[in-house]
Amino acid sequence: MSGRPVPAGPSPRWSAREAIAVVTDDFTEFPAPETERAGRSTGSGPRPGSGSGGESAAMVPYDDGPLGWDGYGSARQRARERTGERESVVCGTARVAGVETVLVSFEFGFLGGSLGERTGDRLVAAWDRARELRLPVVTLIATGGSRMQEGMRALTQLQRVAGRSALNRAARLPQIAVLRDPTTGGGWATLGAGADVVLALPGAQVGFAGSRVRPADADPYAYSAEGQVAAGQADAVVPPDEVRTVLGRWLRLLSPGGDGVAAGRASPYGASAGDASPYGASAADASPGATADQDVTAGAVPAGAVPAATEPAGAAPDAADLTGAVPAATAPSGFAPAATDQAEATPAGVVPEAALPVTAAVPPPYALGAAELPASGWEAVRSARDARRPRALAYMEAYFDWREEISGDRCGGTDPGIRCGFGRHDGRTVAFAAQCGTAVRPAGFRTAARLIRMADRLGIPVLTLIDTPGAANDAAAERAGAGAAIADVFAALASVRTPVTSLLIGEGGSGGALALAAPGRLWATPDSYFSVIAPEAAAAILKRDTDAVRDTADQLRIRPQDLLNLGLIQGIVPPPASR
Repeated sequence: MSGRPVPAGPSPRWSAREAIAVVTDDFTEFPAPETERAGRSTGSGPRPGSGSGGESAAMVPYDDGPLGWDGYGSARQRARERTGERESVVCGTARVAGVETVLVSFEFGFLGGSLGERTGDRLVAAWDRARELRLPVVTLIATGGSRMQEGMRALTQLQRVAGRSALNRAARLPQIAVLRDPTTGGGWATLGAGADVVLALPGAQVGFAGSRVRPADADPYAYSAEGQVAAGQADAVVPPDEVRTVLGRWLRLLSPGGDGVAAGRASPYGASAGDASPYGASAADASPGATADQDVTAGAVPAGAVPAATEPAGAAPDAADLTGAVPAATAPSGFAPAATDQAEATPAGVVPEAALPVTAAVPPPYALGAAELPASGWEAVRSARDARRPRALAYMEAYFDWREEISGDRCGGTDPGIRCGFGRHDGRTVAFAAQCGTAVRPAGFRTAARLIRMADRLGIPVLTLIDTPGAANDAAAERAGAGAAIADVFAALASVRTPVTSLLIGEGGSGGALALAAPGRLWATPDSYFSVIAPEAAAAILKRDTDAVRDTADQLRIRPQDLLNLGLIQGIVPPPASR
């Protein structure tokens, strides 16, 4: 027991309005839904400082609910008098770090923050309002789950909430959850675990099972914020004094009204700035009729130099490449066309596909390592495996002004060998999935797939950095579903509408590396290689002795210039001009 992780110390028990004050610049509460107002009458006037949008304190007493639960009405009355709230959630619009959002804060003092029918009415109204206003939703959760005094009528509120959350996802609006203490039951299983980004306060109880219904010998760490992050179910534990800052950064990165998402839009009818080469005009542009392949194979490029024609925008792409978008006419044959009656087919607030703006692709980073091309295949392998070669972290620090990372595959695993998240580059939000030079585990591939699909739904371009000797191949990886996890990333990249830019920065080990390579938008650094199999493994399969490994590396044609000549990459990126 002494070596087992333990949760952090007690988490702050903020009231709903205290939590709102901690994270917001300002807050305007929504009026109670019509269904709630219809069930009560007002008395003398609003009580100063009262909750629920200034509703009157002199209300007709609560009834005993849909089940006629004896004492339920008086329990709600006492909860209102104790907290100043008429229900367990407070909803409204707020500004967090200058970004407008719809905000929902739970009042745990009101019957344990439980979800009843009236709670569901408020949540549904909040999600609907977010779609109308095209705003993200932030939830500050503290709940024990469904309200048992309302029985199944309370439990079915989870379906209502999940349905509205799905509509907001379809509307490409982000949802961010902050888990307070406690976050359990259906509140965790819908609003918490279902959010795009899940942040948690230190020491918060987080789990589907509440403290009174767990097995007697249950490990408390598994039901903590720290345990959920370790298990890949939440993204980060954030200290209370940093919640406003971290939440604000996430909203700036993901929100339609943030200062980084909309900047990535471009016209579908012309080249965008995001597709322009950061390296200047290419030799192919300067010499009509010449191609990068012809220049390299003809020996026009000095030995060891990066060909100028290998710059990312050297070739003239078609209209689809200019914007990074898939033309509407390219829908696979056999698919039924979408409904033409848009008013009937699209729920309020959901943007029709035809009206979605086009997202421009981002350029690949500059090379940070060796500038000279390898003379042989084995030299390429040695250069990529050099411990002094810049890894993913160096590339991210050079490329992004700042960034935030997600963590976990939401299936019980994490992998430090791949880093995923969103960052700010040249005024735009860019999603990234970066391999860190180790064998990638199934949880890493699933996290990358999660990242790619989130970015696609939010209309954010993606950058992938490829650097792995291959997928993990031990027994634990097989049991964790290595094949299915890799397949999931292939499927994600094959189906995204947002443009993906990929850069090979080191080892490109077989399918584990290829899974993160965007078809038709892959570049390479001079100190990298890509191979169907490691040269050592190829020699072993061919029953060659160890002295033949170098020759095998040459036969595989794995150098960056080989990959260019084979048409497998768009170009070889140079170092920045300042070097």
